[in-house]
Amino acid sequence: MESITIATLFLLALGVSADAFAVAVGHGAAARRLARTEALRVALFFGAFQALMPAIGWFVGHRFRHMIEAWDHWLAFVLLAAIGGKMIWDDFHPEEDEALTEERISTGHLLTLAVATSIDALAVGVGLLFLPSITATALTIGAVTFTLSLAGVLLGHRFRSLASRHSKTVGGIILILIGAKILADHLGLWGG
Repeated sequence: MESITIATLFLLALGVSADAFAVAVGHGAAARRLARTEALRVALFFGAFQALMPAIGWFVGHRFRHMIEAWDHWLAFVLLAAIGGKMIWDDFHPEEDEALTEERISTGHLLTLAVATSIDALAVGVGLLFLPSITATALTIGAVTFTLSLAGVLLGHRFRSLASRHSKTVGGIILILIGAKILADHLGLWGG
């Protein structure tokens, strides 16, 4: 069975958490007043969904593993490259997001944001069928997302005028590079 290095796992977690980080920064920057409990709440929702979605993708993918095992490395590459490319596209073609100017996001709205920012993690889970277990990967993604989302809300609020606009591009590039590495490792183009 193949595995994933700690460095690659951490970079993967950074890549898929970029959307959540960007939304968290936006919420922090838009809030006139921000309670630390609200920052924790946003981080918990985002971290939990980012941990749950790759696990769902991995389990669903394993039900159909016999059909895709011969080309799972290509699937991982295509999914990660597509997700990364979409993140870069979205970063340079921003749409009008709903204003998050209230101090506390409603639970329904926060749930919607958490699901929307973790859809890419679902696809990543499907792309990681070569892993013998998804547990460490899902937990790492969740922990990194929680940490970055918490930091994003707090930093966005503190540095409202300096909130980073291109975090999605960085995340997208990381995902594309990880997809290329998975493909190159499987094809024996360089050592894993």
